[in-house]
Amino acid sequence: MREVDPKTTGRRASYELYIDAPMPMVTIFRTLDVTPLVRLSRRGHKLNMLLCWCAAAAAQEVEEFRLLPVGKALVEYDSVAVNALIEDKNGALVSCDLPFFPDLAAFERTYLTITGRARETGKGSELPEAMILGTSSLAKYDVDGAVNFYSGMFNNPFLIWGKYVRKGWKKLLKVSFQFHHVQMDGQQACRFLDAMQEKIRCLSRTL
Repeated sequence: MREVDPKTTGRRASYELYIDAPMPMVTIFRTLDVTPLVRLSRRGHKLNMLLCWCAAAAAQEVEEFRLLPVGKALVEYDSVAVNALIEDKNGALVSCDLPFFPDLAAFERTYLTITGRARETGKGSELPEAMILGTSSLAKYDVDGAVNFYSGMFNNPFLIWGKYVRKGWKKLLKVSFQFHHVQMDGQQACRFLDAMQEKIRCLSRTL
């Protein structure tokens, strides 16, 4: 990771417009067809793991994910990872940063190791050198959407989803994607969500 001059990046105009905005976060809502992932989860793969992999894989294809405002600085990262919030054995939430691997089996092994340790010990993991895409799963609940709070401390993009619903033979999942307007515009955010849907469609062909 390194600090870069915003004027040398494609985010120059957005930096000038939004770096001092009191509420610079934008939230987009999207319904994803997760039918392939539900089928894979019935074969023993954790649905949350599959969603995290698809989100991280999609983020690799949008260059804006590698830039993040940190305070007034614009920081460029060499890698993009994903975070999962895990409930430990005492019911407390634990934050787990997960490195991305294009190979799903490698990602799955790492996911199970890190989240399993977090459940048992209550200790999470951090990847300070990676740009982290946050996720929060409310899989037990019917959620139409969520707008996350803005603390001014954490500007990372964030995905929230609840319980998937059945519509005919399809399984649909409503997601909320929050991002800092300096990092990306709505166009890039929608490209990310389109890419995530495509990763979901293609994943069943690789397993």
